[in-house]
Amino acid sequence: MSATATRDRLVQAMPPVFVLIWSTGFIVARYGMPHAPPISFLSLRYALSVLCFGAWVALSQAAWPRGRSQWLHLAVAGVLMHAGYLGGVWAAVKSGMGAGTIALLVGLQPVLTAVWVSATSTASDGESRVSSRQWLGLALGLSGLLLVVWRKLGAGELTAWNLSLAAFALLCITAGTLYQKRFVAPCDVRTANTVQLLAALAVSLPFALLEHEPIVFHPHLIGALAWSVIGLTLGGSSLLYLLIQRGAATRVTSLLYLVPPTTALMAWLLFGESITPTMVLGMALTAVGVALVVRSPAQASAGPAAPATAATPRPE
Repeated sequence: MSATATRDRLVQAMPPVFVLIWSTGFIVARYGMPHAPPISFLSLRYALSVLCFGAWVALSQAAWPRGRSQWLHLAVAGVLMHAGYLGGVWAAVKSGMGAGTIALLVGLQPVLTAVWVSATSTASDGESRVSSRQWLGLALGLSGLLLVVWRKLGAGELTAWNLSLAAFALLCITAGTLYQKRFVAPCDVRTANTVQLLAALAVSLPFALLEHEPIVFHPHLIGALAWSVIGLTLGGSSLLYLLIQRGAATRVTSLLYLVPPTTALMAWLLFGESITPTMVLGMALTAVGVALVVRSPAQASAGPAAPATAATPRPE
């Protein structure tokens, strides 16, 4: 097999591998939260990840970003996509929100991204404004979310506080994705991640010092920390960075509509979190809604398309 064919296969494998890895992030939060406060855990994760990436950079002699502005843009994206997003997710789980629920809530990111890009783009961008089909998709996505959230409210899982934390996480990952796509020039993924994680650590550490709950190094916590560093940060974050650089923002974030059902299945298998017919219907409505939002006009006029088409990033 030629080097080009091997590279093409690796590129094609990136989206499904990313979905599987990203889905485990919510599961890791459930494993780690009983044994550590959220921001302290994340600060430890960022510090260990910086050490790993730093060693990787030193051994490979990877090129660092050029110019102060590039460092600044990477830092802003890192604060939003690591400190803000992960901080909100982990704090929401710590306050009682289930892994499947938080995955569904932040899984609305593709809708927000697509609507923002369409609403703010100009004719020269090659993107159309929000269409009636996209508004229908937004309504379906919100309806599906309400079906799931309404049941959780009755069960006492959701509160105004953890819903606010989830909304904060959703806004951070959406803003971070858009910011990175708009301002961060392509650079080496190893050094880019190092800069982003350093920025996230600098922002998170002061908040971690305000937490009074001790860190208990239980085997579950150690396992969660190890996977967070190796699988999620070195693997998942690097894949997300590469996918954003390769594809349009709405196409990349459309991958995330596959995360909630994947996470819900994992949470059911590992923690016994219930999956009711109402939840299945809600997730299905949300997936259909997101697919309608991120689907291009050309695809819509051509007829039905498989969900994987919308979820596969293509070079712009």
